[in-house]
Amino acid sequence: MSENKQNWGKLTVLGLQHVLAMFGSTVLVPIITGLPISVALFAAGIGTLLFHLITKRKVPVFLGSSFAFLGAILVVKEMTGDLAYVTGGIICAGAMYLVLALLVYIFGADKVRSFFPPVVTGPIIMIIGLMLAPVAINSIVQVNGQNIVGAALTNNWIIAAITILSMMIVSVFAKGFFKMVPILVGIAVGYVASIIFNLCGAEVVSFEVLNKAKWFAVPEFFLPKFSWQAIAIIAPLAIVTFVEHIGDVTANGAVTGKDYVKDPGLHRTLMGDGVATMFAGFVGGPANTTYSENTGVLAATGNYSPLALEIAAIFAVILSFIGKFSGFLRSLPPAVMGGISIILFGMITSVGLRTLVENQVDFKKSRNLLIVAVMLVMGLGGAAFHISGQVSIAGVALAALIGIVLNKVLPEKIDKQQ
Repeated sequence: MSENKQNWGKLTVLGLQHVLAMFGSTVLVPIITGLPISVALFAAGIGTLLFHLITKRKVPVFLGSSFAFLGAILVVKEMTGDLAYVTGGIICAGAMYLVLALLVYIFGADKVRSFFPPVVTGPIIMIIGLMLAPVAINSIVQVNGQNIVGAALTNNWIIAAITILSMMIVSVFAKGFFKMVPILVGIAVGYVASIIFNLCGAEVVSFEVLNKAKWFAVPEFFLPKFSWQAIAIIAPLAIVTFVEHIGDVTANGAVTGKDYVKDPGLHRTLMGDGVATMFAGFVGGPANTTYSENTGVLAATGNYSPLALEIAAIFAVILSFIGKFSGFLRSLPPAVMGGISIILFGMITSVGLRTLVENQVDFKKSRNLLIVAVMLVMGLGGAAFHISGQVSIAGVALAALIGIVLNKVLPEKIDKQQ
């Protein structure tokens, strides 16, 4: 059925479903990092529309906040104390997307992808999740950077446990729509539990931010700043999201029965991601990426119209101007977000493990053991390669560089040569 003949009411409902599917993850990134929630929603909506324009409206995807950048954002925020330097790095990450798109166009996807086999990408994803583990725990055990003790700490752990348990129950036992939104359910249950604690005399949630928020408010845009150190930490993560992007586009094509790598072409989808991410950086939002959550909606509904995703993008832009909405999200207790983060960051790490398992990376081979071992310790151990006084490569970026080099240097037949 052509878009012109489709029922607009049905498309609107489908668009709302796509908004709900992406919503929990997209707003969680700014909640954790401190970036403006309203700007993240605005950037996701406009970024999705830009992606559809660049890909000739052939690929039904939604672009939302990328979790791959969480660790780097928090590091740069701690280092500089200014989120503007974070968005400057995000712009450069978007520019790296464009470079990768050009390389794919010139050399072909397979040639470029050969630098990022599962033995390299799996550990990178694991490092991203493990680096974030302290952030999740600190959300529960600290207030304003100071450790809490006694009843306050106990209350926080109870709320976090309730949040985690509700997510687990929904993920395992729920069916249909609710199974797709465990994060939203976890936030709702955790928030209600926090209100109950408040009524019992424990101050675990403050409504001050919500009460002060206006019903209509222009998103809190701000201009980026640039530093070589922030760029060196954030920009290389485009390598990680490049691999994720290929997986998402392939999965999307498997659901719809089309090969988007060929038409409109992987170079165009990468370009769409890059332009959307650069736009997000320029207005003060987190990096954007294709969302597998929305691929799940495509599979569940059987409707593959890009127009439904474009309607969802418009809804996201409208939500970004509702001040009370952002105020509500800012009032979420840290213990609730800590519980959500424990599951979320653990799942990121698990995805890295799954990458190794599903691609049958053989750890009986010394070569694979060496690559993964060095990457994990260098990425998580605090190692840094200082290029100059202002520029250094550390964390995920350093691990990725080491993995790429070792993968090319160590011979495939290393075990047989022993």
